[in-house]
Amino acid sequence: MTVRPDIQQNVSLRGLNSLGIAATARYFVAVHDSGELTAALAWAEEQQLATLVLGGGSNLVFAGDPPGLVIRIAMRGRHWEDVRNDEATLVLGAGENWHDSVMYAATSGYRGIENLALIPGTAGAAPVQNIGAYGVELKDTLVSVTALDRHSGETVVLGGEDCRFGYRDSLFKQDPGHYVITEIRLRLSRSRPLSLDYGDLKGYFGDELDLATLTPLDVANAVMAVRRRKLPDPQTLPNAGSFFKNPVVSDETWQRLQQDNPGIAGYPAVGSVKLAAAWLIDQCGWKGYRDARVGVHSHQALVLVNHSGGSGADILALARRIREDVKTRFGVELEMEPGVVAPPDPV
Repeated sequence: MTVRPDIQQNVSLRGLNSLGIAATARYFVAVHDSGELTAALAWAEEQQLATLVLGGGSNLVFAGDPPGLVIRIAMRGRHWEDVRNDEATLVLGAGENWHDSVMYAATSGYRGIENLALIPGTAGAAPVQNIGAYGVELKDTLVSVTALDRHSGETVVLGGEDCRFGYRDSLFKQDPGHYVITEIRLRLSRSRPLSLDYGDLKGYFGDELDLATLTPLDVANAVMAVRRRKLPDPQTLPNAGSFFKNPVVSDETWQRLQQDNPGIAGYPAVGSVKLAAAWLIDQCGWKGYRDARVGVHSHQALVLVNHSGGSGADILALARRIREDVKTRFGVELEMEPGVVAPPDPV
């Protein structure tokens, strides 16, 4: 096999995933523009290699060494376009750090994504998960996604409706491997109402809240303070953020759960109720659990942490035990948020 000069071999991925799991890429390349991306994909196809597209590695569990070629999205750049009245579109390269982009917008006085501060990962990964926090989701501001269509080889622009966003869901999760996101566009405003209904934010600002003087930077700083109280920094305690989605159940199931479990936490919507997965896990006694290598964070039951060189298998085994306990006690299925990168099946 002839290896391109820009492709590295046997590259450690421990520092490229927020769980700090040891894994090795047989082949690895960082791509900085669409041309490099196309060339890397073409080489992998010529060599009949599988590919893994990697952003910030904040939403992955490596259950083994990924087969084939790992493509790290390193497309940078951010600028404003279509600036009109008090609105503007923020254009972000897929490799831009998401939190830095939030702070850039908030510091510039533009509102819309300040509640999404301190979420790890890259701008290109944000639409895949339809990231959300404190009453705001990415879909609320996303105008379009530019992506490489791997089936046609063409660059396409997908509008918000085309992305089929749902709760921590999108077209890019529903049809994995079809598109590689290269750029996103967000429509922000200097005057849109700030989203402050979430309980922790209300508690942070207290009764003296003056909406007339509050800025998006104030809200971003509040979100960071709240998150830091509850969530560990992946740089000091490796984790993938919220490991489970909040399960959505029918009104009928909600009524049953309320009768059997006074005090259960839920957020009613039309025809359904979103349960607080952290409450369910906490009630099963998992918050603060720790074994020799992995555990559950002591302040937030949704967060699984890697204390001491745990493997992907260790994390997944813990997740499985938690899911089984919640299912047994409440009859509710928990769904993992992170994707799992598994090794190839043995021949």
